[in-house]
Amino acid sequence: MKFYSYFRSSAAYRVRIALNLKGLDHEIIPVHLIRDGGEQNRPWYTAMNPLALVPTLKSDEGILTQSLAMMEYLEETHPEPPILPKSPMARARVRAIAQTVASEIHPLNNLRVLDYLTNELGQNPDSRLEWYRHWIDEGLAGIERLLNEDSATGRFCHGNTPTVADCCLIPQVYNARRFECPLDTFQTILGIEAACNSLDSFQQAAPDNQPDAE
Repeated sequence: MKFYSYFRSSAAYRVRIALNLKGLDHEIIPVHLIRDGGEQNRPWYTAMNPLALVPTLKSDEGILTQSLAMMEYLEETHPEPPILPKSPMARARVRAIAQTVASEIHPLNNLRVLDYLTNELGQNPDSRLEWYRHWIDEGLAGIERLLNEDSATGRFCHGNTPTVADCCLIPQVYNARRFECPLDTFQTILGIEAACNSLDSFQQAAPDNQPDAE
């Protein structure tokens, strides 16, 4: 498999973790999102991914966009070790946590939204940072409640093995740290972060360990 990635993309980070948890061989092909107007806008890339976003996963079966779809594909084609629990309710819970990150938090804070705030709406760096921190705090506060109010939470978001939920949560926490968002009130999330980052699969997927890290 070929995986088109950018080291700081949280969406790409999610799938890197999943690929590592599954122990799947893959080639990482960096796509720089900033240099020279962004390589994601080049014709060679948009021919694969018309959305001009990372990541893109290319396998013998075809090309996939969207990180959650990629992780579902990996689970269906390589079910062991699992990154979704067995029961329908448990799987739905894990997907709900993952989608809270991917659908509620990340879209408000990805690069093109932040650039639009600056370039089109004239927001200064301080206002842009305030926007970022507000939506991180709102989203992580909701996830913290979801985790604390359900006995299914264990060492990880669901039980004692990492799932798709952890694959999504850890990149978002990484980004929160990068922008110095206050995290002290999210003790359950911080405990899960520590458990995840103790694993090689998460460490190897981290932005600082990527071939295109700057």
